[in-house]
Amino acid sequence: MRIVVTGRHGQVGDALLHALDGLGEVIALGRDQLDLSEPAAIRTALRELQPTLVINAAAYTAVDAAESDQAMAFRINADAPRVLAEEAERLGAALIHYSTDYVFDGSKEGSWLEEDTPAPLSVYGRSKLAGEQAIAEVGGTHLILRCSWVYGLTGKNFLLTLLKLAETRDALSVVDDQVGAPTWSRTIADATAGIIRNAGEPAQLAARSGIYHLCAGGHTSWFGFAQAIFAHPSVIRRPALHPITTAGYPTPATRPKNSMLNTDKFRRIFGDLPAWDDALADCLRRRGELMTKA
Repeated sequence: MRIVVTGRHGQVGDALLHALDGLGEVIALGRDQLDLSEPAAIRTALRELQPTLVINAAAYTAVDAAESDQAMAFRINADAPRVLAEEAERLGAALIHYSTDYVFDGSKEGSWLEEDTPAPLSVYGRSKLAGEQAIAEVGGTHLILRCSWVYGLTGKNFLLTLLKLAETRDALSVVDDQVGAPTWSRTIADATAGIIRNAGEPAQLAARSGIYHLCAGGHTSWFGFAQAIFAHPSVIRRPALHPITTAGYPTPATRPKNSMLNTDKFRRIFGDLPAWDDALADCLRRRGELMTKA
């Protein structure tokens, strides 16, 4: 199996390099090797590499910046997935693509199902939804995996931002009226590897094509997430935490109040997923080990 991974230096892309070990020849491409804003470059790369599986872990993820950079957000999050899907279908390859909870408006009482009607509130959410729709229109063998509140030990994310702020601040105010499932990038990568491992060959994914929700079990608020981070024994600096409302922390992009994704479909077909707090503890334990080695 030849697997091409985009977004080599992103949170999920980096985690995939470890998770995919032993599953085939992995060719990981960063932005310097593949510019997803250039359709011709995507076509050229895939036709030269001839993959049997494409995993698109690259995205324009600057949610607030996208509000004033709509053209680029749609180029990377909508146009590029269409081209990847077209080239994958041309090669007879499977495509795994990651999407987001931000395709929903957050108005539902319970957790969101795959078949619920999307209604994104932001440019970022609209661009990611357009990418989903483009892949579905092209057809071919594809899995669209919607993830939520992704964090890890690399890149820019809530976990690393809070740990950095804690170095110089004695108190932090954190939004407490948005709920979702914090999901470690390694959880996503391991689940993706499990899908591939269980399928045997990419062609066997054809019968499972469609949208799935892939995130950790349970849910919390951003404030609850912060509390769990600073409660871990490996974290030394522990600022006072103050809960605030969304209105108390205005941002250019509107976030959904309810980002809870129902993962029953994924669990039924592909297997179990860890609870968000268990995965966070594992992540922070791993961070502690790396700091000790350093």
